[in-house]
Amino acid sequence: MIEIKAFEEQAERIIESLKKRNYTDGPRLVQQVQELNRSRKELQAAYDAQKAEANRLSKAIGEKYREGAAEEAETLKLQVSGMKDKIQQLEEEQKQVTESLDNALFDLPNMLHEKVPAGKSEADNEIIRKFEGELPQPSGAGLPHWDLAKEYGILDMELGAKISGSGFPLLIGAGARLQRALIAFFLDRAGTAGYTEYVSPLLVNEASARGTGQLPDKEGQMYEVPRDGLYLIPTAEVPLTNIYRDVILDEEQLPIQLTGYTPCFRREAGSYGAEVKGLNRVHQFDKVEIVRIEKPENSYAALEGMMKHVSEVLEALELPYRVLRLCGGDTGFAAAMTYDFEVYSAAQKRWLEVSSVSNFETFQSNRLKLRYRSENGNQLAHTLNGSALALARIIACLLENGQSDEGIHMPKALFPYTGFELITR
Repeated sequence: MIEIKAFEEQAERIIESLKKRNYTDGPRLVQQVQELNRSRKELQAAYDAQKAEANRLSKAIGEKYREGAAEEAETLKLQVSGMKDKIQQLEEEQKQVTESLDNALFDLPNMLHEKVPAGKSEADNEIIRKFEGELPQPSGAGLPHWDLAKEYGILDMELGAKISGSGFPLLIGAGARLQRALIAFFLDRAGTAGYTEYVSPLLVNEASARGTGQLPDKEGQMYEVPRDGLYLIPTAEVPLTNIYRDVILDEEQLPIQLTGYTPCFRREAGSYGAEVKGLNRVHQFDKVEIVRIEKPENSYAALEGMMKHVSEVLEALELPYRVLRLCGGDTGFAAAMTYDFEVYSAAQKRWLEVSSVSNFETFQSNRLKLRYRSENGNQLAHTLNGSALALARIIACLLENGQSDEGIHMPKALFPYTGFELITR
């Protein structure tokens, strides 16, 4: 949630950010927040004035009684009684305006960083790091991973659909071993980089989903358990960041670095066609997430550090990758700036997104009331997170790029984790 003071101090920047996100009514939305905030302040001032006057008169009533002026005291009591009705009315009006203001703020996306380019879709994203080598050519039969999976018996989408529905993969044998190896590999790399590992809940309450921006933005994409008021997590970002909801940290505690492995659940409604076949887009997938809580002045250096971490993991896996800065139309609701990592699939001959690394600045911390103590009083921290990494498309690219006539070769970094160098038929 954008800080309310920004609507007075940076209104033009918010309007420009909304324009980059392709909102056509940015000026009206900003004006709506400004007017609601002015009404809230005016009602608060009127309420405070009435309350103060009522308190003053109540004190005077006691004095009049002590002076023996009972008639004057009774007159004052009637006046205070009338004021209480006015105070109650002001309190109710203020409650309604505050609720409208909160709803207006919760419905607005984060203010974009000035470096985020304008654009409508992924076609307008900015490539900031190209792959410099030669793109791999498919070896062996050059099969996509869904065909390789059948040939090697390591993945069965049809059985997954029988058990749960379309988009729920079933990994078997070496495929399951490969997934377990990647999870351990990613967690070990994160631990070496200074991230503390957590095992978090897979279901969260509404306050947690709202705190990190999944609600109301991604309400239709989340699996819900209505009877219990819970949501299946779309990413470990949600429970990990919410550890610090309603917390005031000491400045010396920052930065905080967290990591965790979780299954992730997303409806991915409206996704069809060859580009979402196999592991390209699924409803359940495993992911290792990295999360940071930083002082504002350090957060973009931290973002660069997270990018470096993901880059080194991909290089260790010997996968060709590139990095894009997302345009306004493709940047997530809660993010101020996002970098996407894409890995090249030799069999599909296209780039597949495998990680997003984002800085949310104060958007999440404002919702979460996540602050830290500083010389200037309590301040909102900056939150960041990234995939390090999501496994489904990583497995797809490892299978496709590693295929040969004798089997599917694994990168050397995984040998200690898989226990095998080659997946054979």
